[in-house]
Amino acid sequence: MARSESELILVAGGAGFIGSHLVARLLDEGREVLCLDNLQTARPSNLRLLQGRPGFRFVEHDIVLPLPETVTAQAHRITRVYNLACAASPPQYQADPEHTMLTNVVGTHHLLRLAEKAGARFLLTSTSEVYGDPEVHPQREDYRGWTSCIGPRSCYDEGKRAAEALTFDYARMDRAEIRVARIFNTYGPQMHPDDGRVVSNLICQALSDRPITIYGDGSQTRSFCYVSDMVDGLIRLMEAEDPALRQQPVNLGNPVELTVRDLADRVVEMTGTRNQVVYLPLPQDDPRRRRPDIGRAAELLGWTPVVTLEEGLQKTCAWFADELAMDREVLAAE
Repeated sequence: MARSESELILVAGGAGFIGSHLVARLLDEGREVLCLDNLQTARPSNLRLLQGRPGFRFVEHDIVLPLPETVTAQAHRITRVYNLACAASPPQYQADPEHTMLTNVVGTHHLLRLAEKAGARFLLTSTSEVYGDPEVHPQREDYRGWTSCIGPRSCYDEGKRAAEALTFDYARMDRAEIRVARIFNTYGPQMHPDDGRVVSNLICQALSDRPITIYGDGSQTRSFCYVSDMVDGLIRLMEAEDPALRQQPVNLGNPVELTVRDLADRVVEMTGTRNQVVYLPLPQDDPRRRRPDIGRAAELLGWTPVVTLEEGLQKTCAWFADELAMDREVLAAE
């Protein structure tokens, strides 16, 4: 699609892991993108990859606060609002739980009001965490979840559930046209090496001199989606016209399920590491099983992941190896 002076896409959290890949894909398609990010958890290098590209603009802002005039003055041009603004790994969102909750609720409210004013379509990136430690497997969108509203993860889990409720209320009141994605574990280049997510943890440990850490006995399962597949799903969801999407969330994730121990074994084999494997206590409320039912995405979006775990892990390991090598060169030069 050719770039139009009259159309602008706002991506909140656009300097983050998934957000930066989404922005890059939209720019590749010739779209003009306004990236909004407070840079609290984003890697500065993600932003540097985007700056200077035709059609890209950046505003540093925390969506917990009212949107600045530099954004609201562009409302007449905004046709799409993607909300990816929230720390997504447990160590990051638990570091400031109040801010995490406010980002999900107050921040979503600010962006919904902007979408209402602009007449723009709004997409909320929710999470598989709304299912908690599920009693139903795999997880379908009509499953209401098994979450703790008072545990250490609740700032994120309950924050996203509240954000969904607010978003669907806007739809019911015809105040905004909305889409809601429930994102399952996603991985790939441009992840933060210290974000505490299992893929980045294992790969960075394997490529350095640190022990390989597995929480619990490693029998808990996850399903890992490569970031390019996730971005494709988000764009398909935003642009799909099926009226059903205004009334129900859509799971986006890879339905191939494996144990954390199996993932660790694959990373060890792929990297050739001989690092010691250390088992640590399982964090409170950590889900035992996680696997999406993506039937709704397949039916309404024509979307299924295409990148295999082996291919995705190879690309991610290669990227982290390059990043860690550059970090070592910088330290050696200091």
